[in-house]
Amino acid sequence: MNNNTVFHHYNITRQDREKQLGQRGFVLWFTGLSGSGKSTIANAVEQQLFKSGYKTYTLDGDNIRQGINKGLTFTAEDRAENLRRIAEVAKLFVDSGQICMAAFVSPRLADRKIVKDIIGEKDFIEVFVDTPLEVCEQRDVKGLYAKARKGEIKNFTGISAPYEAPKHPEVQIKTENKSIEESAKEVFDYIKSNF
Repeated sequence: MNNNTVFHHYNITRQDREKQLGQRGFVLWFTGLSGSGKSTIANAVEQQLFKSGYKTYTLDGDNIRQGINKGLTFTAEDRAENLRRIAEVAKLFVDSGQICMAAFVSPRLADRKIVKDIIGEKDFIEVFVDTPLEVCEQRDVKGLYAKARKGEIKNFTGISAPYEAPKHPEVQIKTENKSIEESAKEVFDYIKSNF
């Protein structure tokens, strides 16, 4: 931390914001391979929450890399920094009392642990979108797996870089034989049961 900065406390607290919104802020962290359905399911969950009157926002990997993190590459160091920044942004949404969906490959256990530590254990819900690599490759709407197989994309998770599956996610969705609606309902049911 910079020695010349001091954290400033404001009079309006997280509890004040949550009371005004009538909800509790937390983060749903969607992790899984590219093409697993993270963004699609996060979008469907957000739609359900929004229709139910909750205040929400979704942070998405591709979108964030076109803005706040556009200068970062896909090296292990830059991926870790990408996720650290996202965690800090997500924490701000939690402090504002909102429900934040975050859809990021986030392939390493250690990086997701750092994210959880930044956001806070009680505010972090890990959602593992568990889709087999071969299914993700079949979906490959962006053509990324084909490029990675040809060596045109370096450090591509699942091909030339590892993905470390969560050991104890709060929600694990096996999407291979489920619709988007069924997958989103699993997450929504978890939220209703626990929040």
